[in-house]
Amino acid sequence: MAEREDGFSRPKARRRLRLPESKDRFGRFTEAFARGMGTPAFLFGMTIFCGFWLTYNSIAPPEAQFDPQDQGFPLLTLVLSLQASYAAPLLLLAQNRQDDRDRVQIEQDRLRAERNLNDTEYLAREVVALRMAMRDMATREFIRAELKSFVDDLDERRARDDA
Repeated sequence: MAEREDGFSRPKARRRLRLPESKDRFGRFTEAFARGMGTPAFLFGMTIFCGFWLTYNSIAPPEAQFDPQDQGFPLLTLVLSLQASYAAPLLLLAQNRQDDRDRVQIEQDRLRAERNLNDTEYLAREVVALRMAMRDMATREFIRAELKSFVDDLDERRARDDA
């Protein structure tokens, strides 16, 4: 019994409205919502829904109509306005997330392009250095000509020494 009295002697803690635990979860929801609203199936479904609503409230007996035609279908207007009032901000949130992803992708592309340019410039410098080194390098014909000249000089010395 003492436990009960302690439980009632203190005010009950207020319950707070719990927001989604992850902003990313809500963001994924908005993107799924935006993808769903942009499909032909959604438009077809909304057309059938509105067509059924209008047909029923136009043809049904006045006692059975829940949104009378003579009043201009106020309930349908309210439902469509409510749907639009939620759809617009959710579509904008999804668009903002896509813009953020595009911005990150553009930055990564820019960094990749910069690295590729640096690599290309480095390779171009290396190719130029190799070409310059190849010019200074002795070719086969040059070595043959030098060896032939050396052999000719040796032959002349032998001929002089023999004479």
